[in-house]
Amino acid sequence: MIDPRPRIVFGLMPWPERQAIASALRTETIGGLVLLAAAVVALVWANSPWSGGYEAIRDFHFGIPALGLELSVGHWTADGLLAVFFLVAGIELKRELVVGELRTPATAALPVVAAACGMIVPAALYALTAGLGGGSLDGWAVPMATDIAFALAVLAVISTHLPSALRAFLLTLAVVDDLGAILIIAIFFTSDLNFWALGGAFAGLGVFYLLQRLRVRGWWFYVPLGIAIWALMYNSGIHATVAGVAMGLILRTTRDKGEEISPGARVSHLVHPFSAGVAVPLFALFAAGVSISGPALAEVFTSPEPLGVFIGLVVGKVLGIFLGTYLAARFTKAELNPDLAWADVLGLSVLAGIGFTVALLIGELAFPGQEVGEHVKAAVLIASLTAAVLAAVLLRRRNKIYRSLYEEETLDADADGIPDIYQRTLTPGSNG
Repeated sequence: MIDPRPRIVFGLMPWPERQAIASALRTETIGGLVLLAAAVVALVWANSPWSGGYEAIRDFHFGIPALGLELSVGHWTADGLLAVFFLVAGIELKRELVVGELRTPATAALPVVAAACGMIVPAALYALTAGLGGGSLDGWAVPMATDIAFALAVLAVISTHLPSALRAFLLTLAVVDDLGAILIIAIFFTSDLNFWALGGAFAGLGVFYLLQRLRVRGWWFYVPLGIAIWALMYNSGIHATVAGVAMGLILRTTRDKGEEISPGARVSHLVHPFSAGVAVPLFALFAAGVSISGPALAEVFTSPEPLGVFIGLVVGKVLGIFLGTYLAARFTKAELNPDLAWADVLGLSVLAGIGFTVALLIGELAFPGQEVGEHVKAAVLIASLTAAVLAAVLLRRRNKIYRSLYEEETLDADADGIPDIYQRTLTPGSNG
């Protein structure tokens, strides 16, 4: 029998889902703080008397020329280390599709619609701004992605007690964003294709899938195979990070009988700290080093491309995610958690305007080696900072309510490891 009562948006999450989300968010928060530190170091270093040393290290080439892998340090971090980041993103997306919020149409509708609107509206505003200003439309995809690590770091810095359901929504939103970003990179930022290398990469992914199906274990199989897939994907002309998300999606995220943890969860547990604490911060270190002089900052608001990026992130993300969430809730006849208000969704939408890591990556791909690319990077930084400050103001105003909900969610009077709220009888439909 179908429950006639409406589904509650941002209600109490199922306990297993909340545990999985909390673990992922904890790692991302710590990594986000390291990311912030790396970005600050990059900006200070690149604008100091030692900026020449920064550029020399960033542009230093090394690798294996015979394999087509002689890259600069900056490119190794963007093409190599970010593949690890997208591997983790692929695993998280697979988990969401199999056991998380995206496993059923009813629960997937809200974050998918919100994420889609949060990508389409910023891209449209960029195209409108750049087009009216006579600029290039190549950067339309730059303001489309949300940086979950940076956003969580902001929450940690402002010490807000955002309810777990809102944090989970932000994570799911970012995961869908990452999928959109990798599809855009694969489709629109592909150079001349080397079909032999591409065929080799797909063959490697086929072997990877077969090993998973046969339940083969052992890092000595997967690590060399993963490196080979990555190298072939790089040489194929498709951005190498696509290899990371593809392998993440192939990894099994359900447990067999007798397994304590799935292969996907095991890999994520091992690799996620490296991704969040090393890979992404190192990318930021060599991608965020842009000039912050007066004339350079003025270009952000006077040149059409960087202005389009700024408007896309600060305005487009808010409009897209907030309206997408509101319309999805109304279309599915869901009701907002009575303990929250649409002002909370607005604050979260503003926070999603932080588009640091993937936005910088797409900016490099859209304007390779061009001066406008540096201005676009500066726009990403300024827009992310603006979104962070505005979100901090909006979310801090509601922190008393968040703290009350947080205390209720985490109260464990009998000290059995499970919050008391999960041991009460939940009414149907209460687990938004």
